[in-house]
Amino acid sequence: MLPPVFLFLLLTLLSAADASVQDFCVGDISASDTPAGYPCKDVSHVTTNDFVFKGLGKAGNTSNIIKAAVTPAFVGQFPGVNGLGISAARLDLAPGGVVPLHTHPGGSELLVVTQGTILAGFISSANGVYYTTLHKGDTMVFPQGLLHFQINAGGVTAVAIVTFSSPNPGLQITAFALFGNSLPSALVEMVTFLDDAQVKKLKKVLGGSG
Repeated sequence: MLPPVFLFLLLTLLSAADASVQDFCVGDISASDTPAGYPCKDVSHVTTNDFVFKGLGKAGNTSNIIKAAVTPAFVGQFPGVNGLGISAARLDLAPGGVVPLHTHPGGSELLVVTQGTILAGFISSANGVYYTTLHKGDTMVFPQGLLHFQINAGGVTAVAIVTFSSPNPGLQITAFALFGNSLPSALVEMVTFLDDAQVKKLKKVLGGSG
């Protein structure tokens, strides 16, 4: 038999734990996002539609420079994932399509190929390289924050469903970060060891200036 004081403390802790448990926190996306996510929508305004996303069945538009499209089901499009540590996306890669080296600073990625063939890989912080060719049904994981890529390795459109360990994993594409902004060419040349002509060519292709 526990002494009364320990029993009281145990019951207090259990009550506090129960009080902190919340079934869900559907994001109020009319408010500002924060590092902790969106504030919760009032439960009286939550509907089934908040927990359903129907956009992953439709092919994305791959008519762009990288011949790729990502259809996100992140918290901004799918408020029901707010606070749950999960989200998803659809990746379409037309023949010749590529998702250049990029990172997701907010979460790890799990990719499942549903159509076609994708050459995919990542680079570790120790510059170790891990890549392979994925076919329909194959799955690959990309650890949080590491540079990774996907390339269509076949002659038909490739499709994958991707999940993330965050409702808002973030995205930074290395090429666009270097050449698609207003960072002066002279600075880009210093940090990339490329010459002036190469930097200006890439800036022109990727929409940069400076």
